[in-house]
Amino acid sequence: MNIKKMSHGKRAVRFGKYMVKHSGTVRSVADHYGIGKSTVHKDLTRYLMEEDSALYKKVVKLMKKNNSEKHIRGGNATKKKFAKLRKLASA
Repeated sequence: MNIKKMSHGKRAVRFGKYMVKHSGTVRSVADHYGIGKSTVHKDLTRYLMEEDSALYKKVVKLMKKNNSEKHIRGGNATKKKFAKLRKLASA
């Protein structure tokens, strides 16, 4: 079934299971399903609690962890980007 035609609750459960299984981020879930980050976030935060409260708790814990680490990921991405630019400039 097309993910966009599923109910919000069923979609939220699918997103939550994928996120927990792969220790993913909202962005990785959105990329995997070809849907917007805002939609994934809204479904997970608004509808998952009603459908599966145990899964909701796992997802919230993972989202908090991802949020606390995002500045580190951003710094590493910037470091990698400039290392690549320096390598190209010296070549």
